Amino acid sequence: MKQQIIRCSHIEKDLAGLLRGLSYDGLFLLTDENTHQHCLPLIQSIPEIQSAKIISIPAGDENKNVESLSKVWKFLSENGANRKSLLINLGGGMLTDLGGFAAATFKRGIRFINIPTTLLGAVDAAVGGKTGINFTGLKNEIGAFAPALAVLIDSNFLQTLDLTNLLSGYAEMLKHALLCGRDAINGVSTRDSLNELLRFDLERIDYRKLNDLLFESVLVKERIVTEDPTEQGIRKALNLGHTFGHAFESLSYELKRPVPHGYAVAWGLVCELFLSVVKFGFTIDELRKVSQFVKENYGVFAFDCTHYQRIYEWMQHDKKNESASINFTLLKAVGEIEINQTANQEEIDETLDFYREYFT
Repeated sequence: MKQQIIRCSHIEKDLAGLLRGLSYDGLFLLTDENTHQHCLPLIQSIPEIQSAKIISIPAGDENKNVESLSKVWKFLSENGANRKSLLINLGGGMLTDLGGFAAATFKRGIRFINIPTTLLGAVDAAVGGKTGINFTGLKNEIGAFAPALAVLIDSNFLQTLDLTNLLSGYAEMLKHALLCGRDAINGVSTRDSLNELLRFDLERIDYRKLNDLLFESVLVKERIVTEDPTEQGIRKALNLGHTFGHAFESLSYELKRPVPHGYAVAWGLVCELFLSVVKFGFTIDELRKVSQFVKENYGVFAFDCTHYQRIYEWMQHDKKNESASINFTLLKAVGEIEINQTANQEEIDETLDFYREYFT
């Protein structure tokens, strides 16, 4: 099922119009503690929302777990939800992932709508139909492909975010710009889109311009997902930066100094662009530009060579792997994608050496 991407000019009006055009038996709304306080008021005047049954779960990726999922299932069951009910997920990537999985599995599947309230949620998690929870310390270990009925994109929510949360989503936008190619949305080439993102003023944010860049980025992902909804081929391109990124993220939690997902992806992009230079001749100039932007805006995740083996072990657990080989998406050039690439432990260690040398 192709999900509808709605660029909102007025979230209350657009959501109300969507709901009035749907037939459903019971409306449910999932929030977390933060979105319940800061984002729910932006849609609370809608009569349908006023009559919806609302459940709130704790915020934070550490709560993207079986316990929170069970809480949502239990609430739906105890409040009369059935297969014709509709769930709205109002939150960031953690919440839309968990809420989507709850909807996909409750009574073998009910429809749901995502309203992402973070830049990361809007550009990544809410779009594309991947749902899931973390399990045994592994990111998104349990999940299902289940596209939302609709995703509503509204930059008004972004103005509630601090710079850290904005940067977390911005990393995924950089990834999409690296992937998109010369046939980019609205006739803008990827190289131009990438440079536009690298030049964007993150200290004095033009939210209207950011919304334009965000929507173009969302359409890049949606186009790839439509071509390959269950990640059998080109959708694997969206994993650029994530093999290293997920390993960095897991290490950060083990070291008890957790980093935001998008920060880990930003550092992962640097590593996988370096691998692209080594394996496919990706231009050093492009690597340098992206690496410098990441260094200036995301800082450094510090580790030493004693952590290399642990990082390698997490990569071995990555869901993208096949036949015991660690799977990467790499680039020959901006927009020239090479999926299903592998690297041995020596090449991975060399990449980690580059990362540590560059970020010192």
